[in-house]
Amino acid sequence: MRFETLLFHTRFRELAFNALKTVIELKTAGLKKVVLSHVIPREDVAFVPYGGTLKEDLKRIQEEVRIKFDDWIQSIGDPQLEFHQRVEVGAANAKILELAQAEQADLIVVGRKKRTALEKVYVGTHVLDILRRSQVPVLMSKYMVQYEWQGESQVRTNDHIWKRPMLASDWSEPSRRALDATLALKGLVEKIMVSHVIGSRRIKNLEPPAIKRLEKESVKRLNAYCGLIDNAGIQSESHLAMGRTVEEIIKMSRDYDATMIVMGRTGKDWFREYWLGGVSHQIAELSELPVLLIP
Repeated sequence: MRFETLLFHTRFRELAFNALKTVIELKTAGLKKVVLSHVIPREDVAFVPYGGTLKEDLKRIQEEVRIKFDDWIQSIGDPQLEFHQRVEVGAANAKILELAQAEQADLIVVGRKKRTALEKVYVGTHVLDILRRSQVPVLMSKYMVQYEWQGESQVRTNDHIWKRPMLASDWSEPSRRALDATLALKGLVEKIMVSHVIGSRRIKNLEPPAIKRLEKESVKRLNAYCGLIDNAGIQSESHLAMGRTVEEIIKMSRDYDATMIVMGRTGKDWFREYWLGGVSHQIAELSELPVLLIP
């Protein structure tokens, strides 16, 4: 797996440019092309009677977007990166996925929503829909976030997100692909942490000897993943926890100073996951770290 073409979708929210600069550090790992995209909601340029488009408003918005993108490209000033601009009209989710396919993107980057003081999640419903439907990896970017930890309000700036990714594995095929994606970051990462949580539900009715065997098997699998990482010439580190999966993954990411969480897209029951959310989507919603989901 390689990340050579990146689709960066933006609504020009606060610190979007800072997030872009952080993401394109991927150049060290082989990034060559960046597609900057913006989707104009149809209702912003439509008039009701005949379902037509207000052409003057559309031209004005397109020009405003072009000027912003031109300024971003000029500010980055990297002649080795190929930049493209795509401005579309329609439903954001569908257009982003269409653009990713048309541009043959290896990675889609979407930003977090602007969270209110009463909300505890960073991801809006439209982003969750992209995370669930995309056939290519999706990075949920969170440049600066406010969150609570140990009863205190914290502010975190995620400015070097690729340095210490934590791969949260459940040993599924998507998790193995997530390992491959993390190995593709060679040259950019300092080390890769591999973590696994033995879920509370899994051990609820098990006797102590069975739990011990499960723990031993988990350690063996963690060591196997770390062996693959070490063989690739990257420093590895393993962590095992037991408890509620989502809570433990977020806790480990904080305890061991991860800069990103990488996961395979989880959930065997697609219908149930779509409406209730699998572990990977809950992590994307609740963690203050950027989350890279691999389908």
